[in-house]
Amino acid sequence: MGIQQTFVETAESIMPALRQDEVSPLHIVQITEDQEAFQSWRTTIVGKAEDLKERPFGKGDSVILDFGDHLVGYVSLAIKPVGSPPDAPLKLKLTWGEMPCEIAEPFEQYDGWLSSSWLQEETLFVDVLPTEIRLPRRYCFRYMKLQVLDTSAKYKVAFGHIGCTTVTSGDVSRVATLPDGLEEDLAAMDRIAVKTLQDCMQTVFEDGPKRDRRLWIGDLRLQAQANYVTFNNNDLVRRCLYLFGGMRLADGAVGACVFEHPHPHVDDTRLYDYSLFFAATLHDYFEATGDRTTLEELWPVAMEQLRIGANRLDERGIVKDDPTWWCFIDWHQELNKQVSAQAVLIYCMRRGLALAQLLGKGNEAAYIQAQIDFAAGAAKAHLWDNEQGFFVSGEDRQVSWASQVWMALAEVLSPEENAALLNRLVEVSPAIGMNTPYMHHHFIEALFSCGLRETAVERMRAYWGEMMKDGADTFWELYNPDDKKLSPYGSNLINSYCHAWSCTPTYFIRRYLL
Repeated sequence: MGIQQTFVETAESIMPALRQDEVSPLHIVQITEDQEAFQSWRTTIVGKAEDLKERPFGKGDSVILDFGDHLVGYVSLAIKPVGSPPDAPLKLKLTWGEMPCEIAEPFEQYDGWLSSSWLQEETLFVDVLPTEIRLPRRYCFRYMKLQVLDTSAKYKVAFGHIGCTTVTSGDVSRVATLPDGLEEDLAAMDRIAVKTLQDCMQTVFEDGPKRDRRLWIGDLRLQAQANYVTFNNNDLVRRCLYLFGGMRLADGAVGACVFEHPHPHVDDTRLYDYSLFFAATLHDYFEATGDRTTLEELWPVAMEQLRIGANRLDERGIVKDDPTWWCFIDWHQELNKQVSAQAVLIYCMRRGLALAQLLGKGNEAAYIQAQIDFAAGAAKAHLWDNEQGFFVSGEDRQVSWASQVWMALAEVLSPEENAALLNRLVEVSPAIGMNTPYMHHHFIEALFSCGLRETAVERMRAYWGEMMKDGADTFWELYNPDDKKLSPYGSNLINSYCHAWSCTPTYFIRRYLL
């Protein structure tokens, strides 16, 4: 399919300006091993960061700074010599971490399957002192470790200034103040969720400002929902939609993610559910903005995704369970995703149907309705196990949380049956659970959509509330309360601790609880 240049040009014409703020560190801290602390590391304040200006550092000296909150931006340093004139370069190592584990655990021991180049560190050789340095790379952190690896026997160094210029396209002044009376923990949850979204709002909605620092459509859909009730930066959503619509894969499918640099281009990763979500994201955008021009321009792309998705149905009307056609749903190695994929197709078809009817696309609306009837009927006929009272997925007839949640969202059963299904899900608690805030979002959304408000709030507290208790100042890519070092990448050092798909408590609070 290649590039639809006019769409890309539209996206580039509405690239946002980034807001900047200067932030200084607050504290000097120590990080010590403690098996009772989150991921076994405890942070203790041992001094004020302002006291650092008078302290000389020689070979082997180090310090850990705490900036007090999660930051995304550019670090600057002012360094001066102390003692004799410098007769050798300063060798300085800097390490940044969103969480204490990234500072305490040596990166040399990292053994994950994602590239170690995502780990945030720099070794600098400074030939001339005094000097001021502004590092060219953008970093994402709360903690910063400085290690003087070497000077010479004749001199030491002092740091006259250490700071970070933060960047975001999210203007927090546009976020409405919560009303008085909201429970304190939910207000704190909302604040952290808003901060998570803000730090992921750059020139696109990034999935994680530390890693992967690009635009994924699964994250975009949830970020956009949170944006509509907070920052109202709707042009940023529009920009992202045009980027996805303008750069598709060879068969017309929307790619799972796109890059901005060195020029806009689509990645070669395709995900069955993510391509379908283009239609759902466009539906939500129009519902929030009423922007008919964008809807009319991008509708053919959305319709194409629905056709491509429906082509995966077999003669029974069931999405083919083919491991070569990857569907994301959740980071879970044991999860069979056939039922979830079926439900995502129906869910996105329903939103596409609403758009086709609104646009007066009679033939396309009739096609979509026929596909919904075919796929939903097949789900009830072939995927529902009446004896267990659950949808079963794959040849092994697996019962999982994801399958039930997505079928509830797809409205295959009646509202009353969906509520009963979710109540039974909570009661039985199948072993194939949920690992990411992304999947938990859909569980909470399903509970609210079925009128199970009290259970939804209880589950928000049990998940995002536990993250808060474990020290989250932004919400994380992955969190399992029973395995707090869980990582799909082989090491929690590479996990993203500010991640787009975890920002949605603010959406739930502001849409359903106010």
